[in-house]
Amino acid sequence: MATTRQLRGRWAEGVAAAHLAELGWRILARNVRIGRDEVDLLCVDPGPPEELAFVEVRGLRHGGFGAPEERVDRRKVSHLYRAMSALLALGRLPDGTALPGLSARVDLLLVDGREAPLELRHMRRLMPP
Repeated sequence: MATTRQLRGRWAEGVAAAHLAELGWRILARNVRIGRDEVDLLCVDPGPPEELAFVEVRGLRHGGFGAPEERVDRRKVSHLYRAMSALLALGRLPDGTALPGLSARVDLLLVDGREAPLELRHMRRLMPP
């Protein structure tokens, strides 16, 4: 049985994936685990230029906990870069699917559902810590 936190995470990831797909992005995988790290969405941004995007999704449905972006700290960004580096070095996903030979970046997509209408904020190219 999924926890409330897991259900909220799945909701935010579903909203984010649908949003990116509507923009023409190709979703290669969701919840990719590499070692102890995880990437929420692995996508191809059609660009131009076309790029591989390792996307961290953060969502918030109820007030009281601050903005979603306030919950992404240096440690989390470091883990995302570590996961990206490991997957690029491997050249494939854990299931064996080959990664496209594109330049890569780390993004943050915020799903803020505290007020209607739903607000999405996309921060591209997070800088490594």
